Amino acid sequence: MGKTSIVKIMERASGHPVKVGDRVWCNIDWATCRDFGGANVVLQFEKEMGKDAKVWDPDKLAFTFDLQAPAHSEKVATNQKIIREFCKKQGVTRLFDINHGIGQHVMLEAGMIKPGDVVLGTDSHMNLLGAVGSFATGVGNSDIAASYIAGTNWFRVPETMKIEVTGKFKKGVCMRDLLTHIVGDLGAGGMDFLAVEFTGETIENATLDERITLCSMVTEMSGKVPLIMPNGDVLKWLVERAGPEVAKLAEELKADPDAEYCKVIRYDVTDLEPLASCPDAPDNVKPVREIAGTVVDQVHIGSCSNGRYEDIKAAHEVLMAGGGKVSPKVRTIITPSTTEIQLRCVKEGMAEDFLNAGIVFTNPTCALCTAEHYGAMPSGDVGCSTTNRNFIGKVGKGSHTYLMSPMTAMATAVKGCITDPRDILK
Repeated sequence: MGKTSIVKIMERASGHPVKVGDRVWCNIDWATCRDFGGANVVLQFEKEMGKDAKVWDPDKLAFTFDLQAPAHSEKVATNQKIIREFCKKQGVTRLFDINHGIGQHVMLEAGMIKPGDVVLGTDSHMNLLGAVGSFATGVGNSDIAASYIAGTNWFRVPETMKIEVTGKFKKGVCMRDLLTHIVGDLGAGGMDFLAVEFTGETIENATLDERITLCSMVTEMSGKVPLIMPNGDVLKWLVERAGPEVAKLAEELKADPDAEYCKVIRYDVTDLEPLASCPDAPDNVKPVREIAGTVVDQVHIGSCSNGRYEDIKAAHEVLMAGGGKVSPKVRTIITPSTTEIQLRCVKEGMAEDFLNAGIVFTNPTCALCTAEHYGAMPSGDVGCSTTNRNFIGKVGKGSHTYLMSPMTAMATAVKGCITDPRDILK
């Protein structure tokens, strides 16, 4: 019987054969922390090991300031200072301070992530790095602190679900709509502790930005890690950033043709339509046409799910097709994932168009994934967002959020109520 990608990755990381259900110790390629939680990791490590203790390898640690950047309170500023001082003392050079963007995306751009890498992070959506074939996973502060000691952590080898996707998206429909469809179809527990391999012609032809979007909400279905081995233009991009060994790793870690899966699901996107996750759960999915006309107070486009260049460009196309202005009744915020993306938006003139349209175009951060950022909503307000969670109060106590694609979000901002982007992109 052949092997799935996750089995091959964990064999490589542990140094011996493994099978589903085994509990194994794996060598860690990256132990990462955000500004949110990072200070607690540092303090816990120093409490357990002593303030003069050294980490196992400072070149395998990374810190990313992406949730509350720049600091919006003295408490946050102090936490960031604790991390900066720890990095200086330990010789950690990969500190991505307030001017970089969302951690996973920044690490990708920096060429730090390769297929097969085992990556720990204090972000529950760390696993979106499976978009380039890495075994990335969100863990607690104690797991990160423990990994500092010997550079290892233990895992249970998960079963694997395979999702095959075929067809081409029609105008106004995109990968976010497929993701929303899968979340609604499988539900909050539909991938419980599973590795998920995304395959099929649609995935093989998908861009890096599309793959990141598809992998960004596996956590919302209780999945352990999504996996897409890089190919084509994605592989070329990754080789340019991370080095030539990427191509060999992608081939070696690809699932065997006779690999065993616990479940195989197939989707065809040909007739897919714009979808939205309605309040107050990601799996409360309905067609946009059924909720069209719902008045909203705020629209946010960004996050680790949909703050990439292609996401912002798609939103820009809807904006310009709709007259280049957003409704004055809707607060509209766009947040690029990284500074690299932000600069591209500036160079191509999109940032200027957004500002002229009445949109707030912010610095790159995780932004309105939580209420811990500028733009939090008051009780009773209704928002639309391209983030990955919409639990009640997530961006403000008593507020409610619809999750949708960047195109649908911008169509909504233009019209002032939930709108099918196909009504504008005619």
